[in-house]
Amino acid sequence: MQRDSAQYRAEVVGSFLRPAVIKQAREQFQAGEIDAAALRQIEDKAIREVVEHQRASGLKVVTDGEFRRAWWHFDFFDGLDGVERYEAEQGIQFNGVQTKARGVKVTGKLGFGNHPMLEDFRFLKSISGDAIPKMTIPSPSVLHFRGGRKVIDANVYPDLKDYFNDLALTYRDAIKGFYDAGCRYLQLDDTVWAYLCSEDQKRQIRERGDDPEELANIYAQVLNKALEGKPDDMTVGLHVCRGNFRSTWISEGGYEPVAEILFGTVNIDAFFLEYDNERSGGFEPLRFIKPGKQQVVLGLVTTKTGELEDPETVKKRIAEAAQFVSLDQICLSPQCGFASTEEGNSLTEAQQWAKLRLVVDIAKQVW
Repeated sequence: MQRDSAQYRAEVVGSFLRPAVIKQAREQFQAGEIDAAALRQIEDKAIREVVEHQRASGLKVVTDGEFRRAWWHFDFFDGLDGVERYEAEQGIQFNGVQTKARGVKVTGKLGFGNHPMLEDFRFLKSISGDAIPKMTIPSPSVLHFRGGRKVIDANVYPDLKDYFNDLALTYRDAIKGFYDAGCRYLQLDDTVWAYLCSEDQKRQIRERGDDPEELANIYAQVLNKALEGKPDDMTVGLHVCRGNFRSTWISEGGYEPVAEILFGTVNIDAFFLEYDNERSGGFEPLRFIKPGKQQVVLGLVTTKTGELEDPETVKKRIAEAAQFVSLDQICLSPQCGFASTEEGNSLTEAQQWAKLRLVVDIAKQVW
């Protein structure tokens, strides 16, 4: 669908720094000092406040900050049928730091049932006022990529074709489930497409016995199958992330290796692309964005540091991007969330909100 551009010029990716009250409540819950109902009540109050902060910053799109989650992806996967979390041997390696050692494995037939995040969205919608409530969930490729064949039970899925088919259908059901809950804006967060742009990551993919080009085709097919039948009045975006944990990163390399298949063939309404540093490459790959049909949300303002970007530099980069895709199809956002995991990035809440006000102010000037 063609989105109403005016509503989306200034965007937000999803997560926000967890306030101290959330961190304390989670520790109390883990220690058995408060129950789930008390934790949720504290989360509700904090989410109301973060939504009001977003609206006060001038945003017309709001999220719940992912305040009910510890991770941007595992918490969603936990709620799927056939998926179990486990203690991994080691965490995910970022540039100089590792995450906690967690993983997910597929132990049964995949499915999307009465997922707890449906209620999370309903709450967000009930408090978003005249702003557009956006739900963020991990993309389907994320469930497969890191563990691959070894974390998919071969007794359940002896043929991976059946696994990928069920993965697509599970996400088709998820899209319908959120739509029925009132969601008209869903964002899929995806680190995998950025890995497929990284020579180092592609080397690791080959070493484990997979073909990066084949995976790109499979993931594109899964996304398109999941999107089949999507209602016309629902926007689905895809955020391509290079890694965002405590202000560090994983992958580097421009979008050219995946641009033609990702931008040219995947039926996404809006691509959120990280362009906050030289690791992201140039804007030339944007030539594959479908004219008049899709929006590209440029992540030109970093969430990894608190220093504010120069507005004129950001505007100049928007103009550079407009050489390859129509300015009318471009929007502006931070490059990622401020806290993809509960640990959060290395900046203050005041700097976080200053970044968002900057995005809103630049968008007003450009459009």
